[in-house]
Amino acid sequence: MKETVLRARAFAWIHRRLKKREYRALWITRLSAACGPRGLNYSTFIRGLTLAGVELNRKTLSELAIHEPEIFDEIVEIAKKAVAKASAA
Repeated sequence: MKETVLRARAFAWIHRRLKKREYRALWITRLSAACGPRGLNYSTFIRGLTLAGVELNRKTLSELAIHEPEIFDEIVEIAKKAVAKASAA
């Protein structure tokens, strides 16, 4: 019984980490799909947000892309401007 409990705890620990990894991959996939029609790829979008100083996490950005596309469009424009400004410099 003790060994079973130890194994269960070990698997629970591992799967908590895997769940976080899977959610992050899901958010990145959603953002990539949302950025494509707007003329950006995912890496350029994230770079633009970093340059612009926007500190929204991927989960929030993913939810905005799904539920608030108008706001997401504004964020994409901010990222585009930041990338263009950095490229010009």
